[in-house]
Amino acid sequence: MSERRASTRPLTIPAIRLDERLRQTAARLPTRPAVRCGDDLLTFAELDAAVTGLAATLRERTGPGAVIGVANVLDPCFAVAYYAVLRSGNTVAILNPLQSGQALAHMLDAAGIGLAFVTEDMRTRLTPALPDAGAVRLMPVNAALDPTSIPADVPGARPAGAEPPACVLFTSGTTGLPKGVLLSHRNLVANAAQIVRAHRLSPNSVAVNHLPSYHPMHLNSAVWAGAVQVLCTDPDPVVATQIAADIEATHYYSLPMRLARLAADDRLRGLRLESVRTILSGGSALAPQAACALTDHFGVPVMQGYGLAETSPLTHCDEPPWPCYGSVGPPVAATECRVVDVTTRAVLPAGERGEVQVRGPQIMLGYLDPDTPSPIDADGWLSTGDIGRVDPDGYLFLINRLSDAFKYDDNLVTPAEIEQVLAAHPAVADCVVVDTPDPEHGAVANALVVPRGDELTEDDVAAYVNDRVPVFQRLARVVLTPSIPRGPGGKTRRGALRELLVGPTPTE
Repeated sequence: MSERRASTRPLTIPAIRLDERLRQTAARLPTRPAVRCGDDLLTFAELDAAVTGLAATLRERTGPGAVIGVANVLDPCFAVAYYAVLRSGNTVAILNPLQSGQALAHMLDAAGIGLAFVTEDMRTRLTPALPDAGAVRLMPVNAALDPTSIPADVPGARPAGAEPPACVLFTSGTTGLPKGVLLSHRNLVANAAQIVRAHRLSPNSVAVNHLPSYHPMHLNSAVWAGAVQVLCTDPDPVVATQIAADIEATHYYSLPMRLARLAADDRLRGLRLESVRTILSGGSALAPQAACALTDHFGVPVMQGYGLAETSPLTHCDEPPWPCYGSVGPPVAATECRVVDVTTRAVLPAGERGEVQVRGPQIMLGYLDPDTPSPIDADGWLSTGDIGRVDPDGYLFLINRLSDAFKYDDNLVTPAEIEQVLAAHPAVADCVVVDTPDPEHGAVANALVVPRGDELTEDDVAAYVNDRVPVFQRLARVVLTPSIPRGPGGKTRRGALRELLVGPTPTE
C-alpha cells in the first residue's frame, strides 16, 4: 500500500503569505501563461503586475484589515482581484454569483464588506436587498483590471480582528443562512501544496477548468505549481473535452453532473484525450458507472476528491493512477482522517460507519460569527457532519450527511431557505422540503405542501418558488398533501418524508 499512498510522504509547508507564492512563480516563470480564457491571457508576470497595481490602490483606498468581496466568476479578473486583496493586507470574501440577493446581502453585512467586485446580475439582485445602499460600493468584476476605477470613498469596513484572516468562504448552515468560514494564509498555502501533491501538478501541467465558477483551490494550486489554467465557460462537456484535446491539456477538472452527461453523450465515441493524464471530479459524488465509462473510453483515471469550506477545502483525493471508484480516496498529505460513533464519539475501526473527522494544517481558524458552535475539538479534529467509512487501506467512502443539507452540482442547498420562500405564499398552510437523487445534478429539491383552501395547484407552487430562488434551489417536484407528519416539538423527519417520495434508501 505504501506504493499507492504517495501522500504519506512528508510535506513541507513554507511560512509565507499566499500572494508571495505568486511573486515567486512570476519570478521563476515570467512568460509562462498563468490564466487563459478564450482570447484573454495573462502570463505569470502579467498576473503578478496586475495584482501589485490593484493591491496598491486597495491599500490606499481601504487600508489594511478590511474585508473585500469578490465574485468567483470563471474569468482571469477573479485571479487578479483575489490575489490583489490578499497582497493589500486585506481579507478576501468569496461571493457566489449564483446566490440570491438576500443571501448576498447577508454575506456583505455579516463580513462588514465595504467594497465588492460583482457581476451585473449580482448587482441587480443585491441592490433591492441592501438595507443601506451606501454601506457598500459595488464594482464590476472587470474593474480589477483598471485600478483607477476604484472609488476613493469606500465605506469603512470593520476589521476582521487583530490578525485578519486571509479569506472568508461562505457556506450554508442548517438554519439556511450562509456561514462565513475564516481561513488563514497558512491554511491556503498548506492546501495549495497538498493539492499540487495529490493532483501531481507541475510547471509542465496544463489544466482545463470546466466549472461554473472559479474556486480558489484551483487557482491557488495552479499558481503554486506554475501550471497553466485554461478556463472553459461553455457548459457543454463535449466542447470542454475538445478544448482539452486541442491544447494538449494534462489535467481536466469538471463537476460530476457534467462528467455524467459526457459519459452518456452519443458524441463521446468521437472524442479522444491523448495528452490528459487525469480527469478530476469534486463537489458531489460521481456515479462509479460514469467514472468507469470515461476511464474505459479515454484510458485515463477519473479521480474524485472531498473537502469542505472549513478545510480550505481539500482533505481527500484519489491519486493517479489508482482510482478506487466509489471512494473519495485517501487523505491528502499531512492530513489525518478517522470515523467516530455519532452518539458516543468513540473512534471506530476500519469498515464501520460513523461521522467523518479530519485533522490537518488546512483546518479553518473558525467561523466569522463567534457565536457559531465550532466543529473542532480540543485536539484539532473537525467533525464534518458526513457519515462514512474508511477501508483498511485508508480510503474514505461517504454514505450520507448528518445534516439536512444537500448538494446540487457544486452548490450546497439548505431546505430551510426554500421553506422560507414557500411559507410566504398566502395559500400555503404548511410545507417541508427534502432532496431526492438526480442523475444530472446529484440531488434536487422537492416540496410537500399543505394548501390553504382548494385553489392551489402544484404548478402554482413550483412557479412561485422557482421565480424567487437561484437555479440550484428550484423545486423539481411539488406534492400537495392534507398534512405533514411532525414529531414532538413540531420537527419533521426529512428522511422518512424522502422515503415517501422515492422509497427507502438501499443498504450498501
